[in-house]
Amino acid sequence: LTGKEALSHFPSLGAPGGSGPGKGHVKQCELLQLSRKQKRLCRREPGLAETLRDAIRLGILECQFQFRSERWNCSLEGRPSLLKRGFKETAFLYAVSSAALTHSLARACSAGRMERCTCDDSPGLENRKAWQWGVCGDNLKYSTKFLKKFLGQKRIGKDLRAKVDIHNTNVGIKAVKNGLKTTCKCHGVSGSCAVRTCWKQLSPFHEIGRLLKLRYDDAVKVFSTSNDAVGHSELAGPHRHGHSAKHPALPRPTDLVYVEDSPSFCRPSKYSLGTAGRTCSREGNCDSMCCGRGYNTQSRLVTFSCHCQVQWCCYVECQQCMQEEVVYSCKQ
Repeated sequence: LTGKEALSHFPSLGAPGGSGPGKGHVKQCELLQLSRKQKRLCRREPGLAETLRDAIRLGILECQFQFRSERWNCSLEGRPSLLKRGFKETAFLYAVSSAALTHSLARACSAGRMERCTCDDSPGLENRKAWQWGVCGDNLKYSTKFLKKFLGQKRIGKDLRAKVDIHNTNVGIKAVKNGLKTTCKCHGVSGSCAVRTCWKQLSPFHEIGRLLKLRYDDAVKVFSTSNDAVGHSELAGPHRHGHSAKHPALPRPTDLVYVEDSPSFCRPSKYSLGTAGRTCSREGNCDSMCCGRGYNTQSRLVTFSCHCQVQWCCYVECQQCMQEEVVYSCKQ
């Protein structure tokens, strides 16, 4: 989340929430792996340390959910080495971490967990005379403004990798922005909608994660090219239809980009633990995940609640049933 070690190991991950402003808040900031400037911002923003932990947790869980069936399953093992390279997986990590932080900051503002921001107060809706602005909306405007300051992004990166990292970070922020919706509730006699209460609401983070996974599947390999018109280098990708060879296509603002091909992730390496022992679906991904090594088959008994009935009043009574389950796991 620092822009250099997005979603790296944090000692406080999973720790209980902080004690609010004061010494407790400052101690939480010191536990996080932040730059000197970021720690200074953290100390000045009561509630930020807890929000950062929420964002880390949100990004990690969503990444692991989206890659649960892939060879690389977004495990924490090998993360530092992975972040030093320019793989597609690195691109996703930068995007999902910036998206998680944007999402968590906006939600923290509307929930009253941040002292320097509140609800979104700029609706910008049509027919505002007929609408009554109410309920606490997610403050995406403050979130994105603060995030750019927190990450300390420069407009133009010094090298190709810096440009790629900034680009992918912005893809995550844009994914959250695109999911911002206006939600309204009607008020009036007999359900009429003479007056409506409306507020801004972010999409569930699962939807943002799913969108970023689609971006990962269609990620674009890029290189650096000089642009004489603007006087600096910029990212360029494969030629698209309608582009001449002299003018390579620029990646779209919504494209995840990378600079080098990923390893197979089949065997243990400094990037991952490999796929040995991973469970898979025989009809789905066993052949791909097991990398041609084959898979083991094991039967086990699973207990679950069944034949549930609602009893008066007021509880549910269930029986315990057992069934045989077949588990497939990749061979060594």
